[in-house]
Amino acid sequence: MSLANFLRENRAQLSAGVLLTFSSSYGQTYFIALVAAQIMAAYNLTDGQWGGIYTLSTTASAIVMFWAGALTDNYRVRALAWGVVPGLALVCLAMAANSTVVGLVVIVFLLRLLGQGMMSQFASVSMARWFTGRRGLALSISAMGFAVGLAVRPVVVAALVTVLEWRWIWVIAAIAMLASFPIILRLLASERTPQSLAEQTSTTGMNNQHWTRPEVLKSPIFWLMLPLLLGPPSWGTALFFQQVHIADVKGWALLDYLALIPLLTAVAIAVTLTSGQLIDRVGSARIMRLYLFPWMIGFVLLSSADTLFAAAISFLFFGIGTGLQATVITTFWAEFFGTRHIGSIKAVSTSVMVFGSAIGPGITGALIDFGYSFPDQMLGIAGYFFVANVLVWLALARATKALGPA
Repeated sequence: MSLANFLRENRAQLSAGVLLTFSSSYGQTYFIALVAAQIMAAYNLTDGQWGGIYTLSTTASAIVMFWAGALTDNYRVRALAWGVVPGLALVCLAMAANSTVVGLVVIVFLLRLLGQGMMSQFASVSMARWFTGRRGLALSISAMGFAVGLAVRPVVVAALVTVLEWRWIWVIAAIAMLASFPIILRLLASERTPQSLAEQTSTTGMNNQHWTRPEVLKSPIFWLMLPLLLGPPSWGTALFFQQVHIADVKGWALLDYLALIPLLTAVAIAVTLTSGQLIDRVGSARIMRLYLFPWMIGFVLLSSADTLFAAAISFLFFGIGTGLQATVITTFWAEFFGTRHIGSIKAVSTSVMVFGSAIGPGITGALIDFGYSFPDQMLGIAGYFFVANVLVWLALARATKALGPA
């Protein structure tokens, strides 16, 4: 089937995936961090205290996500969306109205759970379940919502906060979320059947087996892959969470620094589309072996960057890593562990990644309070990615042998 025919025949499902990932933005770190300075000022918080709140709330959402994400094995996304989408809109309104630190902790928890967690889960599990032969391509197209949100929203919000009080940003977010709700429901009206309700269409993983979540958690392959799952969410999240701090330490205007994000996004889009089709041809394992190198190189370069041009070079590598992240991990779970229980398996992965996005801001914020700027921390982060990649190679050596010939 040609690409044009694939897009035409699956336009509703693919559009649903794009809109779901785009709508996840309100719970993503890069969006919340755009008003981090205003939040810290409003609640009289230091970098470490704000990072601690973010870590606590995100960790709690990761724990809940372990259970909530598995609901996609038993319920259609359309049914679950009735609770999640309006819920996310209400939480955005709560952020605008809240005045207490305790309330802030709860609101950030819900933003992370419903936005980054469930909206992303809906999109990735749906694509992995609905598509088999062109799963990588479907995931890459769905991930365009992440890329578009990352390209557009930081610039728009950075401009809006110069003319609006920061709480109005969240009112606008709530309105946008509610406006998208009927569109999401309409696109999901043609939703395909959950795998648990149509087991004859499920695909197997290693050892020709339908892996369950307990079996995955007992597998050494999962634990060897754990640093890979934690790394990009931890330190990639910190990269956006600390963007105001980075610009200040480097002596760059914030808007000039944020103007690099569309460059990262453009690269991410190109890599996402290319990697999705490449995965369909050669499998996820070969791409997974290269996945962490761009992150390692990007942090090495940004640590020593003294001009925006040098920072732009590092953002090219971050864009490559971001583009690969959008497709390779979900495809790996489906390819190596099967799709019958993909919702509960992906929920584990999502929980780990959400937890990673919790500890990154917390660790970096605490170190900043102790006098170590985020750029000073970046070489250590690069070292983390090197070690994690060694473990990935060990995991894939075992996994590809168990999967057998394609």
